[in-house]
Amino acid sequence: MSKGLVGLAGALGFSLLASWANAHLGLTVPVSRYGSGVLKQGPCGVAGGERTDKVTVFEPGETILVSWEEYVDHPGHYRIAFDSDGDDDFVDPASMEERYSNDTVLLDGIEDESGTNSDYEISVQLPNIECERCTLQVIQVMYDKPPYVVPGNDIYYQCADLALRCPEGASGCGGKGAGGY
Repeated sequence: MSKGLVGLAGALGFSLLASWANAHLGLTVPVSRYGSGVLKQGPCGVAGGERTDKVTVFEPGETILVSWEEYVDHPGHYRIAFDSDGDDDFVDPASMEERYSNDTVLLDGIEDESGTNSDYEISVQLPNIECERCTLQVIQVMYDKPPYVVPGNDIYYQCADLALRCPEGASGCGGKGAGGY
């Protein structure tokens, strides 16, 4: 095999391995704030991260389908949480067994399917409020990364930037402000 082909094969292999290693959890619907390769730091994948222009609009109280892919299998579970005014209210679980530990959690203990390349879809009811800077968070709590410490390397994070708006002319839609879960 020529040096050029060996180099090309090595570069291609490294490129595939690097993208595979980065993409453990990828939020697909609603669209991820940073993409599937940014997921190691809470609360949304990168330390000090900020809201993006990738905003998905829903109605207050709407039931939506949340979808994500698991690219690298880790035993554990998933949690879906909602913050009505950014991403500052999200709290990591204090242990692998802790569920529904704070008011932001919408669904918790979503079982991890064994095997790689698993696709997940689950219905989630959003709070019945209006908000322009709300965030949906999906985390994966992994059981194979002992010891479990907060902060640690045993949680992967993905967020989606949302706005909850009543349709124009709708009466009695949602509540105003940041409360009202």
